[in-house]
Amino acid sequence: MTFAMLGAMLALFATSVPVAMAIGIAALIGIAWYTHFPLLVTAQQVYVALDKFPLAAIPFFILSGNLMDVGGISRRLVEFAKSVVGGVQGGLPMTCVLTCMIFAAISGSSVATTFAIGAILIPALVRHGYPVPFAASLQATSAELGVVIPPSIPMILYGVTTQTSIPELFIAGFGPGFIIAGGLSVAVLLWCRRRGWGKRDGEGRLPLLAALRQAGWALLMPLIVLGGIYGGITTPTEASVVSVLYALIVGMLVHRELKPRDLYPIFARSAVSSAVIMFIIAMAALFSYLLNRQGVPDAMAEWLVTVFDSPALFLLGVNLFLFVVGMFVETSASIIVLAPILAVAATKFGIDPVHFGTVMVVNLALGMITPPFGVNLFAAAQVARTSMDRMIPSLLVFISVVFSTLMLITYVPQTTLFLRDLVYR
Repeated sequence: MTFAMLGAMLALFATSVPVAMAIGIAALIGIAWYTHFPLLVTAQQVYVALDKFPLAAIPFFILSGNLMDVGGISRRLVEFAKSVVGGVQGGLPMTCVLTCMIFAAISGSSVATTFAIGAILIPALVRHGYPVPFAASLQATSAELGVVIPPSIPMILYGVTTQTSIPELFIAGFGPGFIIAGGLSVAVLLWCRRRGWGKRDGEGRLPLLAALRQAGWALLMPLIVLGGIYGGITTPTEASVVSVLYALIVGMLVHRELKPRDLYPIFARSAVSSAVIMFIIAMAALFSYLLNRQGVPDAMAEWLVTVFDSPALFLLGVNLFLFVVGMFVETSASIIVLAPILAVAATKFGIDPVHFGTVMVVNLALGMITPPFGVNLFAAAQVARTSMDRMIPSLLVFISVVFSTLMLITYVPQTTLFLRDLVYR
């Protein structure tokens, strides 16, 4: 049954069937042809998969990101980041990295970050003489921080599917997020110096205090959301609701850029995005249920333990495997299907589940900027009005940088566990 389901799923992927439908159809084939279960079990398992309190955080964080975009918060964050790092040659690309890192600490979504920040920074980069493919590639890569810096939707999914503490996963994401942001910043600075780009990046830059005053309310948001989680005041789900209320209040009453007429399109767009993710979660959970009934996770874990005779080789094999998977399969579906299997094997090797979860999320985030199905690439290409093939040369450099930082994060566990141990141990 397992091979039939996997074969059907891959065949459907190859024919461009949407990810959720491909997984769901493969699961239905398994139920109808290889079990005696009534089809009613499909509805039962879908309900069980979605009946989890932490999953409620996903639609609220998506809604929060859309409210911040329209309410002027993202624009103020850009001005603040530009005032901090925009005065040097190559400062504008660094502004892109820094802004995405801050925005990621609020929205939890890389696609939301791509649209919200890219709509402002890609035209600004082009006006300052940067090539359009470079600007689009940088934006797509920087937005990857949206799934590494907490709050992170993929980390919520990993925590739910593997029974790992979500607050611990959140705080473990800071180290990798800062490392990736630092690596990208150094790369763009060296690149701009070599090509002679960005000599006018300081033009139109606000003084630091003026930008800080303008962005004060925006910068308070991650402190309130994350402070509530780590202070034990709110759960991640409750914090997501707080972020929505805060974005509404600041956008409508403080900045006064968010109008009542804007709310319906924002809610509609957020509902569609949330429904897509929830549908993928439901279908992937049904698929995982059948795999668990067949004992696949335990069997796979035992096989991995026999093939790889050390944790270092296991992590290398997993990274290469996930890198390829991320090219073709959506991140949420990959986590829900693969995390229960790989986490069991990681535990057998004595790898901390929080560290392994962070490595898995960072690796699959690479899939968002890797052809042919990188969702961030489609979003950035749409904003920049360019084609994905023109982005490839620049993109290869950024992928190399992120992959190098991934190796550091993988083999130096303290990059993820230092803050976790400091707070929770």
